[in-house]
Amino acid sequence: MLETTIAAIRPLDESAMTDARELHGRLTKPAGSLGALEDLSVRLAGLAAACPPPVPEPAAVAIFAGDHGVHAQGVTPWPQEVTGQMIGNFLAGGAVVNAFARQAGASVTVVDVGVATPLPAQPAAEASGPAILDPSVPRFVSATVRRGTRDLAVTAALTRDEARAAVQTGIRIADELIDAGAGILLTGDMGIGNTTPAATLIAAFTGADPLDATGRGTGVDDPTYARKVAVVRAALARHAPDPADPLGVLAAVGGLEHAALAGLILGAAARRTPVLLDGVIAVSAAVSAAAFAPDAVGAMVAGHRSTEPGATVALRHLGLDPLIDLGLRLGEGTGALLALPVVTGAVRVLHEVATFDSAGVAEK
Repeated sequence: MLETTIAAIRPLDESAMTDARELHGRLTKPAGSLGALEDLSVRLAGLAAACPPPVPEPAAVAIFAGDHGVHAQGVTPWPQEVTGQMIGNFLAGGAVVNAFARQAGASVTVVDVGVATPLPAQPAAEASGPAILDPSVPRFVSATVRRGTRDLAVTAALTRDEARAAVQTGIRIADELIDAGAGILLTGDMGIGNTTPAATLIAAFTGADPLDATGRGTGVDDPTYARKVAVVRAALARHAPDPADPLGVLAAVGGLEHAALAGLILGAAARRTPVLLDGVIAVSAAVSAAAFAPDAVGAMVAGHRSTEPGATVALRHLGLDPLIDLGLRLGEGTGALLALPVVTGAVRVLHEVATFDSAGVAEK
């Protein structure tokens, strides 16, 4: 599945992008007056190989949840049980991501790809068919590869087979959501301690110094932050991950949710469907996906700039500019959901704005 997905990823269609630029030049507005929105709509036309591209709706958020053996190194003060508890909160509709998803009319799919502790209650059964995209009922998918990763400070977090299984879970979820009719996928994540493997992945793929790639996550104090940076630095020295071997990097220092998100991105790119990235966990998965298939970047839209420094490092590596910058660092998919109307608006311009000729408006 992984190899066939990668093989299906193609560059953006230059002809469609040329058509989109030409159309922008005929719309009733000064040329370039919509700034980054024009560039975004041109890229989305290239992704769809059509001008105008489809309006990116309905939207589907996929939240991948997993736990991390590196939690044992004291990189976060939060107990690991919170990951499973937050799954219960997502499914009850009580998290920030649920509030934002309701506002956007987006469906929420929660995927347990590697939660270590028991879930607080038996989640509802999986939906199927069009019900997958029901924005009123969060959907749960059980896809456990293993119950949390191993401690990347001591040994490889995953085996190559486990990393592959997680990536392929993400591809499968992308296919399910797109087959159900989703026009855009949004990345979500949950995992106590997951900013440590995110920083390690970003440093491994970009060559950034761990100090530049590592942030404070949930807001750790100075001693914990220093310990976190040291853990990232030591993990890179121990494993010497090779960015030319992205599966090996994910296995050595990644997380199950990071690998699954990389798969979601690859799956969306193979289906020529845009994927709206959230924060630092998402962009660490995005640099992983780009290492598998550089043309996958064409499907990526950077929703926001996380306050985690590694997010900016990764976005610069990918050549992506974030749509909004609100000082967010929650994760879950919240920043991506706030950016969603920007993406939709960029495409609607090409569909709905009159040309100078059709509106009878004089050009300069």
